[in-house]
Amino acid sequence: MPEISRRAFGGLVGGGAVTAVAATTAAAEAAPAERPFQARTASSAAGRPNFLVILGDDLGWADLSSYGAPHIKTPNLDRLARQGVRFTDAYSGSATCSPTRFSLYTGRYPGRTKGGLAEPVANRSQGLDPSHPTLASLLRKAGYSTALIGKWHCGWLPDYSPTKSGWDEFFGNHGGVLEYFSKLGQLGDYDLYEGDATYQDLRYYTQVLTERAVEYVGRRHDKPWLLNLNFTTPHWPWLSEEDAETGAEIAAKIRAAKSQAEVSNALNHYDGGSVAKYTQMVESLDASVGEVLAALRRSGQEENTVVYFASDNGGERWSYLWPLSGEKFVLQEGGIRVPTIVRWPHRIDGGQVSHAPNISPDWTATLLELAGARPDPAYPLDGASLAGYLLKGEKPPERDLFWRVRANRALRRGDWKYYQDSEGDDHLYDLGADLREQADLAPDRPELLAELRSAWERIASGLLPYDS
Repeated sequence: MPEISRRAFGGLVGGGAVTAVAATTAAAEAAPAERPFQARTASSAAGRPNFLVILGDDLGWADLSSYGAPHIKTPNLDRLARQGVRFTDAYSGSATCSPTRFSLYTGRYPGRTKGGLAEPVANRSQGLDPSHPTLASLLRKAGYSTALIGKWHCGWLPDYSPTKSGWDEFFGNHGGVLEYFSKLGQLGDYDLYEGDATYQDLRYYTQVLTERAVEYVGRRHDKPWLLNLNFTTPHWPWLSEEDAETGAEIAAKIRAAKSQAEVSNALNHYDGGSVAKYTQMVESLDASVGEVLAALRRSGQEENTVVYFASDNGGERWSYLWPLSGEKFVLQEGGIRVPTIVRWPHRIDGGQVSHAPNISPDWTATLLELAGARPDPAYPLDGASLAGYLLKGEKPPERDLFWRVRANRALRRGDWKYYQDSEGDDHLYDLGADLREQADLAPDRPELLAELRSAWERIASGLLPYDS
């Protein structure tokens, strides 16, 4: 095996993380070494790009083989990374599903809107206000066709739906979780819709979504398009395509439930799952992404389509998160650092890795700029566009990355991270040296801790308060 430099090794596993030796060796032998990101500043003219935005659900930062998983094989997403840019320091907008989706759809902190305070949205009274501008509504105003396929999780009918918030087409589920075969969701009722009407299909949900996405990218389009493709995979319940019998048992528990808690317990599937089952689910997600990307290639639109792949938050239970601490629901790195890949063959070279810190709302701002669309001045974005960095060789935006959830607070500035845990204790970490957040430097750097805490409080003061 050829000698690998320390920096190249860090790029292979992300942010200087050390993973299993076998995984590193396999990655080095199977693919050419990544090189640090550098913008290709000269490109031929083309029309405005299409946008294919793909989200995994509760997918951990290291759950892809290209991010270090020694036991999960994700050849399609690894190929996507080789054809584009793999980001090692990319973050979700929050530590749970709904707030991150609010941040990606709006380009703003979840706490800017009342619905974004739900962690996550859990009843019909909560949701994304249809009057609020979204990535879809702003792109549609700029002449794009828009569609959302898969998990919405920003409110239920009759008041909330993608079709009320800028998407021309919707095929998917409104809630945060469903049983993969029966489509019974977190409110205990059927949750698969086409537009605002229920759609009957009792096949494995990932397969159903994949077919719809393949059809969408393959159809004839007379204008540029945005497709938000939001898989529920690998979110619990822990079911693969071969587990219809187990799915039926969960569905029976949902139908027999006498309370919302019983519905939730059935879907949480606490008595199910395994590393092997989770591996199947992630590999199923990878295969589905591969099918959609193959359809995009067949359609002739691959060259001028921006593909953005990420997870809505960190992993949980069965996820492979090494070397990160924490998981979904908390603001330690394992709860918010997510795998993120961007490909645009027309403008961005492949085989690259970027360590530039970024967060979900940044990609809203970036896609709007790439499309030539303007944000609504009445709803200023919190995200910073990466377009100049990706296309012109500009330095990545320098600003604080901010998170707020009920139990935690966090802010990243450069390699420094301020974190307050659920007990109200403040911590300070140097992520460049301590990605695992084990060496608390708060006692050694009290002035820096106070500075970052004050910066967090300034941002938080402009957000809506949580209900007591």
